[in-house]
Amino acid sequence: MRLEGWHLIIIIVLALVLFAAPKLPSMARSIGQSMRIFKSEVREMKKDGSSDTKDTQASSDAVEGRVVDHPDAKAKNTGETDVPPTNRV
Repeated sequence: MRLEGWHLIIIIVLALVLFAAPKLPSMARSIGQSMRIFKSEVREMKKDGSSDTKDTQASSDAVEGRVVDHPDAKAKNTGETDVPPTNRV
């Protein structure tokens, strides 16, 4: 008699039922909890991904920036401000 794949599956299932029967409910519960957490994380990632595309479109507009009333420009680096002097050679 030759053992085939489905014979091995039956033997493994019987061994699990005989030796791991007390632990099966807790294992099934932990697998279910892990699947719930995984699904909720995937949903959150999809939701975050859709809001990120809107944010990148809004932030891609260029904005001109300029310095207004910088303390270094007023004091000309004479020690009146906390701005360190620049080492120009």
